[in-house]
Amino acid sequence: MAENEGLDFIRTIIAEDLASGKHQEIITRFPPEPNGFLHIGHAKSICLNFGISLEGQNRRCHMRFDDTNPEKEEDKYIKAIIEDVKWLGFDWGKHLYYASDYFDQMYEYAEKLIQEGKAFVCSLSAEEVRATRGTLTEPGQNSPDRERPIKDSLDLFQRMKAGEFDEGSYTLRAKINMASPNFNMRDPAMYRIKHASHPRTGDTWHIYPMYDFAHCIEDALENITHSLCTLEFEDHRPLYDWYLDKIGTPCHPRQIEFARLNLTYTVMSKRLLLQLVQEELVSGWDDPRMPTIAGLRRRGYTPSSIRNFCERVGISKRDSTVDVGLLEFFIRDELNETAPRRMAVLDPLKVVIENYPEGQSEALDAVNNPNDESAGKRKVPFSKTLYIERGDFMEEPPKKFFRLAPGREVRLRYAYFVTCTDVIKDDAGKVTEVRCTYDPETKGGNAPDGRKVKATLHWVSAEHALDAEVRIFDRLFHNENPTAGADFHENLNPDSLQIIEQAKLEPALKAATAQERFQFERTGYFFVDPIDSKADQPVFNRIVTLKDTWAKLQKKN
Repeated sequence: MAENEGLDFIRTIIAEDLASGKHQEIITRFPPEPNGFLHIGHAKSICLNFGISLEGQNRRCHMRFDDTNPEKEEDKYIKAIIEDVKWLGFDWGKHLYYASDYFDQMYEYAEKLIQEGKAFVCSLSAEEVRATRGTLTEPGQNSPDRERPIKDSLDLFQRMKAGEFDEGSYTLRAKINMASPNFNMRDPAMYRIKHASHPRTGDTWHIYPMYDFAHCIEDALENITHSLCTLEFEDHRPLYDWYLDKIGTPCHPRQIEFARLNLTYTVMSKRLLLQLVQEELVSGWDDPRMPTIAGLRRRGYTPSSIRNFCERVGISKRDSTVDVGLLEFFIRDELNETAPRRMAVLDPLKVVIENYPEGQSEALDAVNNPNDESAGKRKVPFSKTLYIERGDFMEEPPKKFFRLAPGREVRLRYAYFVTCTDVIKDDAGKVTEVRCTYDPETKGGNAPDGRKVKATLHWVSAEHALDAEVRIFDRLFHNENPTAGADFHENLNPDSLQIIEQAKLEPALKAATAQERFQFERTGYFFVDPIDSKADQPVFNRIVTLKDTWAKLQKKN
């Protein structure tokens, strides 16, 4: 077996660099821009960069905020990002940095490039720059300021820094090649004027570096060895290298690109996610329908399920789209092993057991988790009046519907066999109550004579039921590709949130604490909402569904 077999291409490069002696230590970084909340795509980058730092000696990963655009950056985003990365299970120790830490050094490097004739101050407007950039088949046109005397550019740049000019009146541009086939090399902007207060530097600066200029310098000053980024930055790599070569930094990190994460039924654009929040199409960045890490956390996903998902997706050089069902698989697979079972009725239908003694109740044994013997058992109360799911009863059942119906016997989980004897309806013909009889010899759910039933239903004792709000989340978009078409709004799923205000839960859930996860039997996995749930008004979020053969059959038909 080859030494590096089984490693992705990035880890193979790192292993080769260590083996050759090119690097004695490995330093990666995770560089979010604090202009929004992180999403599941960022989780892939977090797991890659921090994961590599945990895979050997003399390795570390820096957390660095690229705070070069004060108009869009807020302190709340910085706090949210820090919380998200720590929640995923990663720590940067003392290595927390900001692009703004290096503003003075970046400015000195910019003056150096001006003095060496490699940068100039340009007076063209943004529209004029776009008009002179050229096309894929035609070169761009040089700015009339390209040959501005060095001393004049230096003077203008210093006055830009002092705040003498209006926004948009000047930019500092690199002098590279307006005929380059790579648009990023056609004299890109390095600095622009912004009279905006910065969250960390206040009103000190009136000019701010462009991302491409700042990012490579940040990497170099932190001695980053491998600067890992997504494929859209591949065409920016020549510019990354040009800046570092011309500046002459002692460290020259290697930029390596990998495919970003795309999910079906999901948008990953920060711009679109911000639009969803601003237009109040969701309740906020942490809405459980959002693909943000905060949203997934509030919905009930675990850090380990997200890490396992990112590991399974892997690292590649080609963009692809992953089925969101794979993400759902990992949380479902984990909770199947770990989540305690409870009974909850979301769409209650009253059942009265006619031959059960009036005023009597009993405590029945129920298994907490069949996959974990150490989880033990709990007691669930049983009484004359119960609730079952309305969907578990049909007055005129079709073939392959084996649940409760007139004259039919079914099992109540952990309890008894019951047989439907009568149906009560309201004036509109809607079933409001089902009458049954029970067989007291079938306690525990087994018949001593060996007879079988084809369905087992969950239930809750009406007398002991806990009323709770349950939120059923579906995919935010009904189209596999939400951005297909002219307007992504057309693909929004109007049924992405259903709020059930009077669900009936077994009383053991009264003791549920914030952020606990449960399997509601036959219904799905649920999470105690960490924000809205109160002791006297519990709120449960559905994390993910269970497999439902009957529902799938109905959909197929």
